[in-house]
Amino acid sequence: MKFHQFLVILLFVSGCGKQHAMDSVRTQLSAETAKLASEVDDQGKDHTRMPLLPQNYSQERYYNIKPAELSPDGLKGKVVLLDIWDYTCVNCIRTLPYIKSWAEKYKDNGLIVIGIHSPEFDFEKAPENLKAAIAKFGLVYPIIADNDAEIWNSVKNEYWPAKYLYDKDGTLRTVHTGEGEYQEFEAFLQKILLERDSTVKLPELTAVVRASDKPGSVCYRPTPETYIGFARNAIGNSDKAAPDKTTDFRAPATLKEDKLFFDGAWKVSREFATPEGKKPSSLVINYQAKEANLVIHPQAESGFKVLVEQNGKPVPKEDRGADISEEDGKTFLLVKEPRMYNIINNSKFGRAVLRLSSDSPSFGAYAFTFTTDCRAE
Repeated sequence: MKFHQFLVILLFVSGCGKQHAMDSVRTQLSAETAKLASEVDDQGKDHTRMPLLPQNYSQERYYNIKPAELSPDGLKGKVVLLDIWDYTCVNCIRTLPYIKSWAEKYKDNGLIVIGIHSPEFDFEKAPENLKAAIAKFGLVYPIIADNDAEIWNSVKNEYWPAKYLYDKDGTLRTVHTGEGEYQEFEAFLQKILLERDSTVKLPELTAVVRASDKPGSVCYRPTPETYIGFARNAIGNSDKAAPDKTTDFRAPATLKEDKLFFDGAWKVSREFATPEGKKPSSLVINYQAKEANLVIHPQAESGFKVLVEQNGKPVPKEDRGADISEEDGKTFLLVKEPRMYNIINNSKFGRAVLRLSSDSPSFGAYAFTFTTDCRAE
């Protein structure tokens, strides 16, 4: 987790002043909201302080805010939500509707949301790439490009995404990693805002974006995130890649579940792999998920096609992700920019064999990510 003076002298006559204040907070919350808030782990007693946010980066690393506004004086008295994210991380992307909603709903109630963009891959550090992603997702709250993981390390973070909520005194109150528990977190956020000002009128909790986000949902286990570069991959091929050199692979007829296989000539680098040679080369994986995504960074040219097949056939219309196109009976990705491409959105959670093929040496494939599906209890 990542965690990065206010002197109060209290005179208690009967020792009940603090309890009275907390009772006031509770009465401002509906019974249902108060119950949701009580399910969140309040870490206030640990007295962990918010880290100092960097103000000395180049101007291109600050978005929607001036560095001086991130100083202790600039944030004094604010409830601060640090959202650590990465623009190619599918789990981060799925949290953004909630982060955006909270930033807008509570900006006049003492909350400031600050997105901490801690890139997983080197190409995400390019200012033009992050700027394009911020525009694509419509993010108008402050964002810092944490390219050196300075903020990530200051709070000892380990996950994407991660939310760190600090109260008006700069004390860490709770941390949430990954997806889910959005309404519980927002209910707790309302509680912290009421501690700051018990007179604020708070809106209804944000409605869930997906059925799987409902409190108490039970989710299936998808194939884990699968890296393609040699630094973190664990391929299923018996032939092992020589780093940064072309290797001719052959995928077996029977694929081990949840394992990536190269088929054809590939050059495998630290973070990614590219096809080599004149014939199309393929990435093949027997996966289990609702959705399948791939992070791609064009290495030179853009506008090339990647053929996509599911279970040996073009992807059926009901299973196509947002980035799938069709031409002459074939399904493919048209790769124009460095980002996460949504390949598959199956009508039902299940297992299938996915094959992506291309002969373009610009096809820089970084990582597959897979999403689950859930049912309400």
